[in-house]
Amino acid sequence: MSIRRYALAALASAVFAGSAIAKDYELLNVSYDPTRELYQQYNAEFIKHWQQAHPGDKVKIQQSHGGSGKQARAVIDGLRADVVTLALAGDIDEVAKLGKTLPDNWQTRLPDASTPYTSTIVFLVRKGNPKGIKDWGDLIKKDVSVITPNPKTSGGARWNFLAAWAYGLKTGGSEDKAKAYVQELFKHVPVLDTGARGSTITFVNNGQGDVLLAWENEAFLALKEDGGADKFDIVVPSLSILA
Repeated sequence: MSIRRYALAALASAVFAGSAIAKDYELLNVSYDPTRELYQQYNAEFIKHWQQAHPGDKVKIQQSHGGSGKQARAVIDGLRADVVTLALAGDIDEVAKLGKTLPDNWQTRLPDASTPYTSTIVFLVRKGNPKGIKDWGDLIKKDVSVITPNPKTSGGARWNFLAAWAYGLKTGGSEDKAKAYVQELFKHVPVLDTGARGSTITFVNNGQGDVLLAWENEAFLALKEDGGADKFDIVVPSLSILA
């Protein structure tokens, strides 16, 4: 992920605004599935930065992670989030509209449309790429099993869906062909986890599937942890999406 560090700081500054004396703060960041490690590191740096500027203050940041749509629903249903960092603008729109905890103009309050970082969608395959998966068209081969989360609950899954749709549209030349491609693709998906991290566990830990459709940062994390570089390879398809 390419991080613009001012965004979360600006959000938190709004939360802390008006503090003139040393105080104890506890914040909850409700985020989507594959951002755990990112915010663990980021929160530590932010706390250090805040305490240097406000000596005596104590700050604790809690994290809640899950499928983006599921997390949005939790906030709407009453989970008291101080910061909401989700995978889709539409999910945050729903929080603003139904939860009444965010202003409708949330997207124009911060630079870059309140989007502090971006990623993309790549393929994670088993070492040596035994099924020879190079592009989206290979995912619908007869003997290929694809792991992706459920678009009904996962923001990452929706980006997977849109990237697949874009490929089907480009190669097929019509929305009907794009729809047919995506329908065929999902026939190759044996299980739909609720979030991106659940699908990573299904592929990496449980050994299911030949290819995982993944956030780029999630794929690199899989290579980094537990000897993953000896077990998996990343394949960059000919077409993807800026997410």
